Amino acid sequence: MRAVRQHEFGGPEVLKEARVPLPVPDVGEIRVAVRAAGINPTDCQHRAGGLFLKDLPLTLGWDVSGVVESVGLGVTIFRPGDEVFGMLPYPYGVGAHAEYVVGPARSFAPKPAGLDHVRAAALPLASLTAYQAVVDTAGLRPGQRALIHAASGGVGHLAVQIAKARGAHVIGTVLGKDRQEFVRGLGADEVIDNATTDFAETAGEVDFVLDTLSGDIRSRSLSILRPDGTMVTTVPDAAADEAEREAGQGGRVRTIGVQADHAGIKAIADLAASGALRPQIHATFPLARAAEAHAMLESGRVTGKIVLVVEEREDRNAD
Repeated sequence: MRAVRQHEFGGPEVLKEARVPLPVPDVGEIRVAVRAAGINPTDCQHRAGGLFLKDLPLTLGWDVSGVVESVGLGVTIFRPGDEVFGMLPYPYGVGAHAEYVVGPARSFAPKPAGLDHVRAAALPLASLTAYQAVVDTAGLRPGQRALIHAASGGVGHLAVQIAKARGAHVIGTVLGKDRQEFVRGLGADEVIDNATTDFAETAGEVDFVLDTLSGDIRSRSLSILRPDGTMVTTVPDAAADEAEREAGQGGRVRTIGVQADHAGIKAIADLAASGALRPQIHATFPLARAAEAHAMLESGRVTGKIVLVVEEREDRNAD
């Protein structure tokens, strides 16, 4: 089968299409014929060599939507021909940027009928990050005030919708006027342009903060977080953790690491099926142009998600 491989760490140019053996599902696993696979910032970070995966060669990708091609021993929830989407176990269950992928059956859920494969592939990692922050970690309740930073980004634009579905008053921050209307269209009650306005002076007190940026955004957000509020960050920062402990603010900030979760991906599917969760697609690329997709994502000018599309071919599983 074809896969996007890298034999060294570096810029997008290290990504090359290659022929690799067809994976075989083990006990409790399914093999999925990939129709689309999302790209996330963590893919770019791993490609450059800055995170958890150090063994080469490497095929990246955690987000996948496709069709079950075969099942391993013990799998009862899916059959060949089922359309599914999900997130491979992060970080070591990587490999979605290929024509086929193998993963635990319970990392997947049935793809909502009203969602095409491109939009389904845009959801898993980013939406699970948002869901696990908003629902599982913070337990956001109706009427509470939620501050979502980078609200037009991959995680942010989904977190805005999940928080609204929870009945929260949602405040989104963006950079630039062009993104303000987009975030309002997602249902945000207020949108603050960080390029012209200090959110810490205008947002008022909040019960929840989602921080995907860190730096002084984190410290300024803490200044308006209510004493019993929760900030969830996707950016580990040991120095900030220590400073907050010394200031008596320890425990108010939780660092999230996204996890594959059968119940969570089913909840995401339900939200998408109801229309409460709509992924924004910034661009799609064929599998062979994964390097261009990475370069676009790293440009900092992306609204929503970038997705790789895998065309159906009769010889796609030829070794």
